[in-house]
Amino acid sequence: MRFPSLQLMKDFSDAAFSPEMIEIMTATLEASIATLPHPVSFAQVNLLAESILRAANADEQDVAVLQRLALLELQIAPRS
Repeated sequence: MRFPSLQLMKDFSDAAFSPEMIEIMTATLEASIATLPHPVSFAQVNLLAESILRAANADEQDVAVLQRLALLELQIAPRS
């Protein structure tokens, strides 16, 4: 069964994160999701996660900054 609107996450196989950074990213994703109105879609979670991974891979470690970037990116993302 195919899901045409399902967007797969980009490849972050070259990224490496410390356990502390994984905790920061997890907290950021959870906090970001908590701000969204229900129902929260898989695509929204995927976009938030990608944004957080990208920013963290660029050495951003502040939860507030990561969350702000992810939520702003979600706002400007094209809708399908």
